[in-house]
Amino acid sequence: MKELCLRALDVARGKGAAYADARIIRTRRQEIATEDQRVSSVSDGESAGMGVRVIAEGAWGFAAAPRLDNESVENAAVEAIAIARAAALAKAPEGIRWAREEPRTGCFRTPVRIDPFTVPLEEKIALLLAINAEVLKVKGVRKCHSHMQFKREWRLLANSDGSLIESETCTSGANYQATAVDESTAKRRNFSAYARNIGYEHIRETPLLAEATRVGEEAVAQLKGKPCPVGRKDLVLHPSHLCLTMHESIGHATELDRVLGMEESLAGSSFATVDQLDSLRYGSPLMNVICDNTMPHGLASRGWDDDGVEAQRWPVIRDGILVDYQTSREVCHAIGATRSHGSCRADSWASIPIIRQSNLGLAPGTERLSLEELIGDTKDGIYIEGTGSFSIDQRRHNFQFGGDCFWEIKNGRKGAILKDVTYQAITTEFWGSLDAVCDERFWTPYGVTNCGKGDPQQIAQMTHGSAPARFRQISVGGAR
Repeated sequence: MKELCLRALDVARGKGAAYADARIIRTRRQEIATEDQRVSSVSDGESAGMGVRVIAEGAWGFAAAPRLDNESVENAAVEAIAIARAAALAKAPEGIRWAREEPRTGCFRTPVRIDPFTVPLEEKIALLLAINAEVLKVKGVRKCHSHMQFKREWRLLANSDGSLIESETCTSGANYQATAVDESTAKRRNFSAYARNIGYEHIRETPLLAEATRVGEEAVAQLKGKPCPVGRKDLVLHPSHLCLTMHESIGHATELDRVLGMEESLAGSSFATVDQLDSLRYGSPLMNVICDNTMPHGLASRGWDDDGVEAQRWPVIRDGILVDYQTSREVCHAIGATRSHGSCRADSWASIPIIRQSNLGLAPGTERLSLEELIGDTKDGIYIEGTGSFSIDQRRHNFQFGGDCFWEIKNGRKGAILKDVTYQAITTEFWGSLDAVCDERFWTPYGVTNCGKGDPQQIAQMTHGSAPARFRQISVGGAR
């Protein structure tokens, strides 16, 4: 495989490439889905190929080869050069400013105790059907859907800087959804072994079956839940909920290509423009947001990105102030940086690398504080777990979020289940209302496996973590 990568680079340089990289990716995916007491689908497939990316005449060219042989990779290199020359007819006068990076060599592998692809399919199906059976025992539950997803991805990257980098990651996750139905409506409750870069031990160590009865009961309870109040309430948000709020209002908003207007066709641009770097008050002084692609088991942790930049950890928001972005070698110069943070990834051998969200999280509070103590300190509020519907505008500024399950908080006590809760805010006002974050004992990571970006669309994965946090006087209303 190394020889094929080097051959592609030789051809590209021989045709005039100022920079070139060749990336072989082999991916295996297995997905299992069940509905009630039947298996609804099983898929297990593998894909492999090479992507060749070049800079020639100041423009990008990219082509992919679905076959890993000399002729195919040579043809891909030639085609990438031809595309770059065609793109050069419309390039910006300054061309591409490509940040220097020292050559890298090495190998990164996800720590795995149990390879999920060696676990018998019968064992996985038996667990999912057992979960469904337990959920369906709850009176009022009418449906249960459950899933498992596994991915193993091997990558080899060579570039004209002299880097030769290998990585192998393994992702495991499972989830299920209970649906309760009455005469007029249906309500759902979810539970997950959130995806992590880890082996099948993650599935065995998560209490998927043990939580099944509770999940079913909370689905049923929502049928008779109190309607969501309308007005302003303090919100206590669990990490399983905050992961999506962070993803949409911080993660996408601090991708530098989006900020610069280079990628707006899917989900728009960003209000957090570079002229506000080091001055934008993004949130309260308790808001510290860290990107960390060195995070153990993080879904964006794989040693290096597709620009050949080593994984890093860096602050994006410090004490509520915007201080940095997620960058690539192509755009880091726009904020005066000489080196990328290593946030450039492609979702397959057939895709050109673009800036993707890193593992990004809200730092825990520095004062000892538990969720129970946080709720106990809240007089009139709503506690939210899990993710639900959401919408956010094309500048990542105005948003609305739902969730998976909701409880009222009255005089420091977690009370009745509510239904149809949504909250609305402007990003900076929402994060500005942050007034408490639980400590590091309660910091929990949650994996996202379905982040879409780009045109053609690419699907990437990353991890977002936090501890429970409180936001004061946020506008809430019932979903309809």
